[in-house]
This record gives sequence, structure tokens and C-alpha cells, in this order.
Amino acid sequence: MKSELHIIGAGLAGSEAAWQAAARGVKVGLHEMRPARKTEAHQTGDCAELVCSNSFRSDDFTRNAVGLLHEEMRRCDSLILRMADAHKVPAGGALAVDREGFARAVTAALQQHPNIHFTLEEITDLPANAMTIIATGPLTSAALSAAIQRRTGSEYLAFFDAIAPIIHFDSVDMSKAWFQSRWDKGSGHDYINCPMTREEYEAFIAALNAGEKTEFKEWEKNTPYFEGCLPIEVMAARGVDTLRFGPMKPVGLTNPHTGGRAHAVVQLRQDNKLGTLYNMVGFQTKLKYGEQQRIFRMIPGLEQAEFARLGGIHRNTFIRSPELLDGFLRLKSAPHMRFAGQITGVEGYVESAACGLMAGRFAVSELLGEPMTPPPLTTALGALLNHITGGANASSFQPMNVNFGLFPPLAGRIRKDQRAEAYSARALSDLEAWKCGSLLQEPAAGFNGGEFPEMRRQV
Repeated sequence: MKSELHIIGAGLAGSEAAWQAAARGVKVGLHEMRPARKTEAHQTGDCAELVCSNSFRSDDFTRNAVGLLHEEMRRCDSLILRMADAHKVPAGGALAVDREGFARAVTAALQQHPNIHFTLEEITDLPANAMTIIATGPLTSAALSAAIQRRTGSEYLAFFDAIAPIIHFDSVDMSKAWFQSRWDKGSGHDYINCPMTREEYEAFIAALNAGEKTEFKEWEKNTPYFEGCLPIEVMAARGVDTLRFGPMKPVGLTNPHTGGRAHAVVQLRQDNKLGTLYNMVGFQTKLKYGEQQRIFRMIPGLEQAEFARLGGIHRNTFIRSPELLDGFLRLKSAPHMRFAGQITGVEGYVESAACGLMAGRFAVSELLGEPMTPPPLTTALGALLNHITGGANASSFQPMNVNFGLFPPLAGRIRKDQRAEAYSARALSDLEAWKCGSLLQEPAAGFNGGEFPEMRRQV
């Protein structure tokens, strides 16, 4: 198949971009180096593999910006949201998925689409002229990272991202733990809760502070963490109560074994549809493996915990998008190339997929000779796009989750407790003004991108 659009990387952003383009009739060449070449964090060769949490965060679009982003993407025929909905597991008000079922379903949908051609290879150089979306994520290979640096002339920024452990459900002591969602949201019992007394909590904090951590290479020592995904031991080092007011907050929970509220609570969230695996919410970590097992088994209910996966740490990279990209995610110095996903500086699964959705749609409009129109700034899609392509200060640019602080102010005086709903109502109304596009199956006319002859491949 002669490809009109090439997409490098089949993660969340690349998968969504490929789907959006293929659904409009564009022939897509999707290039993925896994499983022949693995990353520090991925374990499979599936598209859209989730390497950290299995949660897409809040699904309530009347109260939360990421929930609004979910709804906007659903209305734009997002493959990622369609498959997330099909493979969701109980998680209170959040949208969490069976990670293996989700990734397999995304992979099957892309592989079965007649307009998508897969090539399993590592791309080590950038195209000279083929229309391309680079969606290689925060774990872009060293060779391609070097090629991007050569082309952009810009220094890469970097931060560390940590992975939370996953525990076998049958190893949790439910005589100490209990099922309940905070404030009884969702079904009311979507999380496993492990309570701690003050003494147990303070001993746990001391163990975290003293535990042996992963050692960094010399060149990694000045790399900052992303504040929205800090390792648990980094939070613990900031103060004895930091975790108790963060992921271990006990509010909204009542221990049925005692009838009271614990001093602190560790929550576990279902990680697969079978309910056999649970991940430790907010417990990203850089502790060494042996220390993780020792310290996390100090948690009441987890004394005999069996770990399906221990936590880990990997280095994420992203470009200075406000300097380098235009308002349609094109590289200013080489507009036949677009960037999408976490490599642009968006943070989060859904934000990455949303970036891929926009990049795919922009590329299709350009290929078909249609006018390109960015989503309104009042939408979650538009606010996110604006942040990475000009709304943020380039010199201090850092990864960002979608939030209502990125949106234009609301007109008039609105009570604080009504603002989120007002932001969402305005966004969904304005979204209708942005053409989502019909799904065509006939081949697209126009751009002939060739078969990537100028790129070097490595398997």
C-alpha cells in the first residue's frame, strides 16, 4: 500500500492519529519499533499499551476538565475512548480500563483497517518530505531523539516518570482492608482501602525516607520530576503529612471493621476486568525492587501481598513545543512534519490521545485540500492545543494535564461551585461549531507521500 501519511509510533497518540486519518480514507503507514526494539517501560508489542496507571482519570464532564476531554473525544469518534469504554473496570467516578484487553482491542482495530499498513521497525531519521506525524512518546529512541535535536536545533527537556506496582487481589487481607469509593462515588465500592493508624503511618513514612532508591546516571541527576506524577518517596521527603493530604488521604472513607476513620489510607484500584489485579493508587516509585516488597508489605492488608508488577522509573523527553510548533502541530522549520502526544509536552493518557486526534485530523484536512480549523479555545481540545503551541511560556514550558485554568474566562459572574459545569456546557456547545468531519472510506486525493525512502530503519 502506498502511504499518503506516515505515523511514527503506535502509542496512544499515534494510534488515535492513524484511526482518524484512515477513517477519512487516507492511506496510513504506521511505524512501530516494538516488540523488536523495546523501551525501558513497555512490556508488549501492542498498540496503545498503558505503562503506568490504568486510569484515564475522572469521567465526569460536568465537573472535571479531563472528563470534558473524554466527552469531546467521544463526539469526535475517538478510537481510544471507544475502546476505553468497551474495556472499563470499576473505578468510582474515574474511567479505568483492563489494560491488556484495551491495548489488544486498539491493536486489532488498527490492524484490521484496510487503510492502515503496519511496519514493525525502528525509524532512526526524519523524513525529507513525506507527510509525517511523530508520535513516539516520552520514550523516543536515542537515535530518533538525536535526529529531532539535529532538525530542531533545540535542547530537549526531560523529566522522570514513575510506575505504580500491581498486586494480585487474592493476596490482599480483606479482614483488614475493605471495598469503598471515597464519598461513595461510582458504585460506592470501587476501591480496596488499606487503613493505617498514626503509628503505622509514621513508621511507613520513615521506611520510605530510608529505603534504597534507584541510582541515577550522572547525566540524569538534574532532570526534574513532573509534579503531577511524583514518586511516593519524593512526596514523603517533603514532609510527614504530605502523603496523608495526597494519595493517602483518609477523608470520605469509613472503616467498617472499626466504624471510624483511619489516620491514612492506601487505595488499590482494579486493573483488569477479571478483578484479579489491583494497582496501588498514586504509588509511583523509584524504590529498588526488594525495598518495594519490604516497605509496601508494612501496609495493613498487604502483609502477604504478591506483586504482578513492581514499580519502576523511566526518563521522559519532550520538545519545546511553543517555540517549535505552529497552531496545527506542524514543525515550523519543516511543516511536512507534525508532532503529537507526550513528546509535545502534554501529560496524561487522554491528553496524548487527544493530541493525536487533532494531528490526524489536521493532516487529513491538508491532504484533502480542506481548510484547517483548530478546535475552539473554549473546548478542552482547543485549550490543550493552545497551551502547547503558544499559550505557555516557552522558556519555562513544562508538561501539563488539561485543566480549566487553560480555558478562557467565563463571561459574567458565576458561582465558584458552578464554574466547572459552565465551562463544560460552553465547550460542548462550541465544539459543534468545529467540524468533526464525516467518516469516508474512499481513498483520499491529493498528497502522495511515497514510502519513506529517505528514512533509515533499524530492527
